[in-house]
Amino acid sequence: MSEPEPPPKRPEYRVYRSRKALLPGRDRDELAQLRSGGRGRDRGPGRARKPWSWGRVVRWLLLAIACWIALSVVAFLLSAQIQQGKIGGASNDVLGGAGYPLWAANNILVLGSDQRTAGTREPGAQTGVGRSDSIMLMRVGGGANSRLSIARDTVVDIPGAGRQKINAAFAIGGTSLAVKTVEAYTGVDVNHVMVVSFENFPSLIDAMGGITYKGGCVVSKINGGFRNGGYTLRLRAGETHIDGKQALALARTRKNLCNRRESDLTRAHRQQKVIAAMRARLLSPGAFLRLPFISWRVPSALRSDMSGPTLLGLFGALAVAGSPHNEVLGTFNGEVSDAVKQAAVRRFLRG
Repeated sequence: MSEPEPPPKRPEYRVYRSRKALLPGRDRDELAQLRSGGRGRDRGPGRARKPWSWGRVVRWLLLAIACWIALSVVAFLLSAQIQQGKIGGASNDVLGGAGYPLWAANNILVLGSDQRTAGTREPGAQTGVGRSDSIMLMRVGGGANSRLSIARDTVVDIPGAGRQKINAAFAIGGTSLAVKTVEAYTGVDVNHVMVVSFENFPSLIDAMGGITYKGGCVVSKINGGFRNGGYTLRLRAGETHIDGKQALALARTRKNLCNRRESDLTRAHRQQKVIAAMRARLLSPGAFLRLPFISWRVPSALRSDMSGPTLLGLFGALAVAGSPHNEVLGTFNGEVSDAVKQAAVRRFLRG
């Protein structure tokens, strides 16, 4: 008789733990592939593909938007880091004293120099440091949003230089003396300073795709106009889409051939309109498509003592703020009474 066969050995079982899939639904896909005998993993022509759904489209779209914003933030921070040291160390000694702009009110002095290029034939043109062509205080953050422009011909006491027009302070002592002069004149503590680079400002506007300006007719000759190697601006009355060179010329226009009765006060109002148009453009859908290019250009066009994160907070505060309260301080003869000045400053600080 043959010996009985031994009972079969009990098979060995191994337990494997799988990690949770990164993408939702991946676990279900793999289980379905195992149940189908692995046919779903076939890389041939008959490979099973998960059909697109609105949920998947939305997820990929959100991911693309997040990456686009991240790229823009990185570009902004890198550019700001490169530009941060170009204001000058002396300015930092008279600045500071405010919190982060997103949740604390900051007073920022914005200056624009009237420096011309060498070789210009425009009478009285400044080819050195230049006087401050525009002087504006901005109060932003913590719910505040106001602007106070000071006419460049306003007569003030400049520390160490006597009584003269306020725009001379920048030419005499740079941003440091400009800050001290504005603080002494208005009584407002300046926390940060931004200097508009006329060389890089048009590139910023062009990176935005231009801005839409609404106002009266403007005809002006900057740096003597085209015939003298400068720029001639012609804008019709109403709403006009303008590029970078036109925006810069508009902000610098002092003598308008369309209306010879205009003064430096009119120019200050126009500069505030240009800033409002830039803000409106930044909040438009078209600007989002250009966001990394705009982010790279902003710090080079608006040089500041602020670090990249602080600048980012400032523009974030500007984006969420409502319509600003705008004020222009100055007169036709350059003399402003203390009562008028103090009232304007009080309204500015309440903004």
